[in-house]
Amino acid sequence: MAEISGFCDPKFIAMKDILSRSIDSGEDLGASVAVTINGKFVVDMWGGWADPEKKTPWNEDTITNVWSTTKTMAAMCALVLFDRGLLDFDAPVAKYWPEFAANGKDKVLVRHIMSHTSGVSGWAQPVEFDDILDWNKSTSILAAQALWWEPGTASGYHAMNQGHLIGEVVRRITGKSLGTFFKEEIAGPLGADFHIGLDKSNFGRVSHVVPPPPMPFDFATMDPESVAIKTFTGPLGADATNTWTDKWKSAEVPAANGHGNAKSVARAQSILTSGGEVDGVRLLSKSTIDQIFKEQSYGVDLVLGIPLRFGIGYGLPCAETIPYIPEGKVCFWGGYGGSIIVNDVGRGVTIAYMMNKMEGGIIGGLRAEALLNAAYAGLDA
Repeated sequence: MAEISGFCDPKFIAMKDILSRSIDSGEDLGASVAVTINGKFVVDMWGGWADPEKKTPWNEDTITNVWSTTKTMAAMCALVLFDRGLLDFDAPVAKYWPEFAANGKDKVLVRHIMSHTSGVSGWAQPVEFDDILDWNKSTSILAAQALWWEPGTASGYHAMNQGHLIGEVVRRITGKSLGTFFKEEIAGPLGADFHIGLDKSNFGRVSHVVPPPPMPFDFATMDPESVAIKTFTGPLGADATNTWTDKWKSAEVPAANGHGNAKSVARAQSILTSGGEVDGVRLLSKSTIDQIFKEQSYGVDLVLGIPLRFGIGYGLPCAETIPYIPEGKVCFWGGYGGSIIVNDVGRGVTIAYMMNKMEGGIIGGLRAEALLNAAYAGLDA
């Protein structure tokens, strides 16, 4: 069986076996998995390869693009500002970003951008892929465009732009980019090796993602004026190979281009499952963490076309779509291709799986499901 490095509490040995078999079978190329209980690691494992040629092992400090798992880090930035009294989730976005009020968007509240219900789930045309890597240009487009649906009435997954919406609010409040704020106020104090806007000194540690099979969307058969089409084509070209470029790694796309591994993701997110404090670093109060669980929407998502349930900054359990996410005080999200982060606040448990070989699907996948099931079996043993 494939060699798995790191450590694993005996209760979670099934997770090690699953990861090893997944690498042996070729389902995984290189991957990492981590579990914390009350902020302490009980699982921190990695194995496989950082490259398709299998010349470079996936090591403890290997990092990869984790796609929309990044959104949970953007959410944490907003939660920190809320906790400090600098951000009001019920205030209009335009309170902090006045230009955003254009074209009827004065009615968009901060909680709407935190829950994919803002009515602005992508960039209005014309927009090119490189435009979203230009912060000033991309946020100016968002500020000027009109709503695609009435805010707060339904979710429409903000696939690529949620981080820009939250990030510009963060910048207006703090004077810092979201990536810088995250580094200085969250990742740095916690010692979490996670980056939104990667310094060139870290490029050599990056394991490029392996693209998944084509998405099961035939744009030609879909209404060009639908929210889904406007989201997926605004901009067109956000495919996996774009993440291999230096310009992508260096830019800040806080909905999609965070770089890290399971340990760094779990380290940062375990703040939520440790009452807001880990190893003497307090970032959030318990009342702020409770904000996450205020349901903002529950129904068929206008972009993804499946039932989803959103709180403030995170997905909430939705058994009809993601049955392996347990009910309870649980918040989660996943990245394109299969990465996932689950925060079981009720049980004090954080579970993370990050990998380089992508499978089809937007949220989680079969490999994540197997690991999560094994993690919960270990917890219940």
